[in-house]
Amino acid sequence: MSLTVSPDLQQQAQQGLVSDEDFIECIRESLPYAWSVVSGLVDEMRSSGGDFAGNQQVPPDDEAQGQLLRLVASDAMRNAVEQRYGVRLAFQNCCHVGLFTPEARDAYDAFVSPQAQLLNQRPELINC
Repeated sequence: MSLTVSPDLQQQAQQGLVSDEDFIECIRESLPYAWSVVSGLVDEMRSSGGDFAGNQQVPPDDEAQGQLLRLVASDAMRNAVEQRYGVRLAFQNCCHVGLFTPEARDAYDAFVSPQAQLLNQRPELINC
């Protein structure tokens, strides 16, 4: 299961009444490691004034890795995070998360290129 959904939120979803904020809160509570990675990158990008922030730290365990994978693999969750922070989110392997401002098209395109994917390979990431 990707998210831990309360009965109240489940009922709201059945009625079509889920707010963006409620969905974000569900993501934050269900995927604390993934949320901390993304929110930390947002803070880093804002404090530096740059148009990119990236994380290459390998998740500490399988649970954390799974959280990160679930967040970036879900279009709904990824879109919610991107809209909340006004960024584009990209992902390589099991740990390389990149956040980009909307204007950073060239940097984003370079990050998601086949060349970047191949250059980001490391033996310890073979099973992710």
